[in-house]
Amino acid sequence: MALKNPVLMATIGAAQGLRGEVRAKTYTTEPTALGDYGNLHAADGRVFEILDIREMKDMAVVRFKGVNDRNAAEALRGLDLFIERDNLPADLLDEDEFFYADLEGLEAFDATGKSYGIVTGIFDFGAGDLLELKAPAKRPLLIPFSEAAVLEIDLEEGRILVDPIAAGLIDDGDNGEGENGPGSRKRSPPKGHSKGNGDAEK
Repeated sequence: MALKNPVLMATIGAAQGLRGEVRAKTYTTEPTALGDYGNLHAADGRVFEILDIREMKDMAVVRFKGVNDRNAAEALRGLDLFIERDNLPADLLDEDEFFYADLEGLEAFDATGKSYGIVTGIFDFGAGDLLELKAPAKRPLLIPFSEAAVLEIDLEEGRILVDPIAAGLIDDGDNGEGENGPGSRKRSPPKGHSKGNGDAEK
């Protein structure tokens, strides 16, 4: 992929109709906002230009240039589409807002300075957003991306402050060093892609 800092914007689903349209799960505030960021890029180097886009339930129906029939549309199923991070409109953010993509790479600490790893992904499996943390020599863990669990986000310092109890990393009264280490009771994320998107959050 030619992009230096790719941000996942959509995943193509099934074909829609016979004229080459596809359904797409988007990671933007509104499904049709996918068309606001210019051309989309696949990991294999292909570039996709959106000719038409409309909303259908909680997803977008998209027609791409050069995709003219159902067979061509079905061949794109499962393809992830990205943009360059610099194409996200940072000037539209308020002072206390940020993009999900900005969270990746931040290190999670608690109030004592203990590190719980680096944010390597943002997931949403239907019950609220989750941050994936990866510490050296440990399996990735998921914590809720909530005000109770994530107390502070400092983009300039490259860190987030977490409450390890609210985040489920340790039990109340636990010293954080259980049988399998911090957060050993948390489940690892299923296979999939993180939500690196154009949504802004406070």
